[in-house]
Amino acid sequence: MTAVSEALDLARLQFAFTVSFHIVFPAVSIGLASFIAVLEGLWLKTRRQHYLELCRFWSKAFAVCFGMGVVSGVVMAYQFGTNWSGFSSFAGAVTGPLLTYEVMTAFFLEAGFLGIMLFGWNRVSPRAHFAATLCVALGTLISTFWILASNSWMQTPQGFEIVDGRVVVLSWWDVIFNPSFPYRLAHMSIAAFVVAALVVAGTGAWHLLRGRRDPAVKTMFSMAMWLLLIFAPLQAFVGDLHGLNTREHQPAKLAAMEGLWETKSGGTPLNLFGWPDMQAETTRYAVEVPHLASLILTHSWDGEIRGLKEFPKDERPNVPLVFWSFRIMVGLGVAMIAAALAALWLRRRGTLFASRGFARTMLLLSPTGFVALLAGWVTTEAGRQPWVVYGVMRTANAMSPVSAQQVQVSLLVLVLAYFLVFGTGVYYLLKILRGGPALSGDASNESSQSGAAHDERHVPQAVMAAPAMSGLSARLDTDTARAL
Repeated sequence: MTAVSEALDLARLQFAFTVSFHIVFPAVSIGLASFIAVLEGLWLKTRRQHYLELCRFWSKAFAVCFGMGVVSGVVMAYQFGTNWSGFSSFAGAVTGPLLTYEVMTAFFLEAGFLGIMLFGWNRVSPRAHFAATLCVALGTLISTFWILASNSWMQTPQGFEIVDGRVVVLSWWDVIFNPSFPYRLAHMSIAAFVVAALVVAGTGAWHLLRGRRDPAVKTMFSMAMWLLLIFAPLQAFVGDLHGLNTREHQPAKLAAMEGLWETKSGGTPLNLFGWPDMQAETTRYAVEVPHLASLILTHSWDGEIRGLKEFPKDERPNVPLVFWSFRIMVGLGVAMIAAALAALWLRRRGTLFASRGFARTMLLLSPTGFVALLAGWVTTEAGRQPWVVYGVMRTANAMSPVSAQQVQVSLLVLVLAYFLVFGTGVYYLLKILRGGPALSGDASNESSQSGAAHDERHVPQAVMAAPAMSGLSARLDTDTARAL
């Protein structure tokens, strides 16, 4: 290994390390922000105390995740200047403005209203507080939009030309709405909701196992399972569309995901499992299902999928890494769908909150959202190698002129700092979740309580809510009553 390749591998490892820490916190924040907004809306509609308790409880968890996401994001951004100045110089005309738009629209919106959301309970009216919560939730989604626009352009670049070795934008519309952007935006947004749903479900399961049967615990567990039932199958559908797009625009990545080396006519089998051997250019011990890859990836019984041998060896990704990370993501997705269906079955039997076995299962499944998220990120980013801008700029050309020793030192410092800071943050977050929402009074008295968070002078005479929210409230109340 040469000094240059060693420095490159270390720089990639450092970026992977920081991104892996960073991505989990925005994902939880995106899902929790919308979840909290729904809870607050339900409280305004029904005046049931447990909705308010859940809103305030999850706001604490959101604040920790938001803060950790901001800190890790700043550190990650610095690496574009320290380790990847070649990329910044080449593509800064695209990535710079997109990240600026994210800060100017999303981050300012979140930061501006976060204080009201967290500390404005006794200082503003309920409607104003709800508006602030909605703004924070909207800000997280806008942030997702801009970040995914930048990342998607690196995967499927268009709308530019290269002048004097640098990217010059020809059409911002084409840059932002590049071929893979809609699929990546939907895939990531749904993933964030799934991650949050599993965290909420795991927290609810923990308190159910500890004997709590109050409306707050039952409601958050019930809502989480409804969310999982909606978003886990939807994610599979969006993933299928994303796969079709990947086949068209990044065929080498798709071939690595499936462990396909030969381009076969008359139908391509699906490798369920196996071990891709990059030296021998074959997938050893493959368990195949005839024609299934063609059916899934082309929606045709005899559809053709290009094999890895059609691409030069120096343009192929790390096949075993991409192959197995993809299977981890898909396998966990199947487990999530199965859990959501099991919850539906238990709900109809009236034993959703009484089944300790299912509660234990959801407690074990609660961190799998993070694992699936990271596995999907590895599939996406490792699958486009050796390109940093697919088909345009190689990762090796994006690196700064730094030595392996310099990267080693900065990597060591980051590892120590991250484990200290984020270890503390995760410990505090788990402490919040273990504490659970505050215990409310008798459910029969909830409708008469205005909520301790607001002064009575701020309570409006009537608060309008969407019919869908009213229906959700009725469903949740039915589920809670059924288990009492």
